[in-house]
Amino acid sequence: MKPLRFSFYALAVLLSVMAACAPKATGAPPTAIVPVTGNTSTSTTVLIQHQAIPAQLPDQRSNQAGDQDSSTTAKNKTVPGGDRFTFGKYERPFNADTMDTYFPYLDIQNVTIYQDDTWVYGVIVVKGRDANNAMPGKYAVELDVDRDGRGDFLVMVSHPASSDWSTDGVQVWADTNKDVGGSTAARSDSTLSAGDGYETLVVDSGHGQDADAAWARLSPDDPNGIQLAVKRSALGGATAYMAGMWAGNEDLNPALFDINDHFTHDAAGEASKDLQYYYPIKQVSELDNTCRMAVGFVPTGKEPGICPLPAVPGACQPPSPNYCYPYYPWDPNLCCCAYMGSCQQP
Repeated sequence: MKPLRFSFYALAVLLSVMAACAPKATGAPPTAIVPVTGNTSTSTTVLIQHQAIPAQLPDQRSNQAGDQDSSTTAKNKTVPGGDRFTFGKYERPFNADTMDTYFPYLDIQNVTIYQDDTWVYGVIVVKGRDANNAMPGKYAVELDVDRDGRGDFLVMVSHPASSDWSTDGVQVWADTNKDVGGSTAARSDSTLSAGDGYETLVVDSGHGQDADAAWARLSPDDPNGIQLAVKRSALGGATAYMAGMWAGNEDLNPALFDINDHFTHDAAGEASKDLQYYYPIKQVSELDNTCRMAVGFVPTGKEPGICPLPAVPGACQPPSPNYCYPYYPWDPNLCCCAYMGSCQQP
């Protein structure tokens, strides 16, 4: 029996040596995030000492925009308008393929931008909460600080649950390699993008260079409102920019911006029955966004993604209410169906 026991012991030693000498498997590094300074031991929770917390919203708004109310047509499994995949316009608060489930917490109704000397505030008002009286989606403000139609920062909160300002679930993403938007800003490209969208995670739930850079809360004044706040310093001190709002679930993914550059029109589908060839929505679903509001500058109307400008007095009207739909919007100043300041064939 002694030789047998020695054999088992020798075998165990041999296996231990082999395991220690074997090369370790390596994988692709995760998306870069600015490391937290101080003690980051896995056995110790890092306590963040916040120094700057947003206050009440300023009395005066910087800009505001409305959005389609899809609850009015949800029973017909379609939208009243606003969905145009090739132009980066999404009105898809529905499930994929059948569009028989409507998500009120993803249906944006109204958005507003406020700002003061320290903060930029984005307010998103949706149609309603889910059956559990919660807001289980993702909500974001996209900021284009050089006004070229390509977003530069994405400030996003996942599943906000408190009416107190919190950094929990709040992220700030940046596109440092400038590939958001592909070859044509706002519009879908002829070939799918190989870009990585917003690839740099600057702040994650208070961890990053500035623990106070971004916050979110449920509105204390509106049960259907979500408020986000980001420091101007986190945006490079921008004073003139375009801002658009988003609501979504899994398809609101920072790596997929611009979304219409990462899916074909066939694969993404359309939410309006007016576009029968592409209807219904398919691989791009449970998503809503708004046009981009101008903040700190007077828009010309040619900025990609900009919200429609008010008609000047005496501007002409379209021949019929839906003359341009669902292709190009009517421009009352040019008196035609237009895109980026140029008349297009309706």
